[in-house]
Amino acid sequence: MLKKRIIFTLLYDEGSFMLSRNFRLQKVGGLDWLKRNYVFSRITLAIDELIVLDVSRGERKIEAFTECLAALTEECFIPITAGGGVRSVEDARRLFTSGADKIVINTALFTRQDEVRKIVSLYGGQAVVASLDVKLTSEGYEVRVKNGGHPVEGLLAKSIRMALSLGVGEIYLYSIDRDGTGQGLDMEMLDALPPDIPVPLILTGGVGKSSHFLEGLRDGRVDAVATANLFNFVGDGLCRVREELLSEGVDLPCWNGEASESLRNIFRRAN
Repeated sequence: MLKKRIIFTLLYDEGSFMLSRNFRLQKVGGLDWLKRNYVFSRITLAIDELIVLDVSRGERKIEAFTECLAALTEECFIPITAGGGVRSVEDARRLFTSGADKIVINTALFTRQDEVRKIVSLYGGQAVVASLDVKLTSEGYEVRVKNGGHPVEGLLAKSIRMALSLGVGEIYLYSIDRDGTGQGLDMEMLDALPPDIPVPLILTGGVGKSSHFLEGLRDGRVDAVATANLFNFVGDGLCRVREELLSEGVDLPCWNGEASESLRNIFRRAN
């Protein structure tokens, strides 16, 4: 049985990291700000994975993004997943060579399915995460693409089945309505899923405190919960979340801090 996971998501836009509320972006600071406010040697023991998404609304500058990604890999001795604007095998290759362990694909799931299949064939489904931005409407839960601006045909269950047919190895469900509110996850969205999804499911959007992680991770359908809230978990916030979840009996991986730091130093010397 897979362990549950805590995931931290960073939203990147032209050199800065952003706060998002209902997909409206607010600039917070660059990589230096991030390093000042988050001690990576500590929070990487508090989280199980880091997701970095290029959410730029204008033309994406992949060179700058991959440079930032490479810098983060030097700070983080945990799996890093990266995405944002991935449309081709070449886009995927650049992220992997910059240090990503997995990539996130969103709009291309619907617009460039042949390329997605090629990426899965080349790197394996376990390295490809399908990201679905979800909004509740009068018709039900619909999936939107192009930064949440355009609905796709059909409802959530149909989109998940389609993504699975492409061979992806994980699903990342992002609630547009709860994004940045800090009011908790949209747990009702889980009732709109097809039964028995055969890959891990990440739920995000609305996490503002440790009890929101707990609610999500206690649900048997959820394998991981992610937050992109830069302020609510600043400093040691994520460390405290992990301690609380472990005390509540959540089945998280247990990390040896001294061993992790030793490995980090070995890799730094090797490089």
